Amino acid sequence: VQLQASGGGEVQAGGSLTLSCVVSGRSFTNWPMAWFRQAPGKDRELVAAISWDGRGTYYADSVKGRFTIARDDAKKTGTLQMNTLKPEDTDVYYCAGDVYATTWYGPYDYWGQGTLVTVSS
Repeated sequence: VQLQASGGGEVQAGGSLTLSCVVSGRSFTNWPMAWFRQAPGKDRELVAAISWDGRGTYYADSVKGRFTIARDDAKKTGTLQMNTLKPEDTDVYYCAGDVYATTWYGPYDYWGQGTLVTVSS
């Protein structure tokens, strides 16, 4: 099983980016998925998560109203639409998924490689 994250880049404050996470190697159905972010020397932060059927979502307070998590099971892809980006959103973003995740925080056995988001002021 592999998760391939992409879509990071550099953007000015107020701009937007869309991160994608493509799952390969097994069925994507019934996978809760999540996006985390982590800066060097800091704890990993759960940014957003989505239930296996897409009906439930979680957002960290810091991104509510600005970020939207979604999934497309046919394409085996999860996305994180990030709007109104702020310099404090600068981080490496990781997607994660696992059929056995029982909470928004996981546990997640499968992780993407990380994609860097840089927001300049």
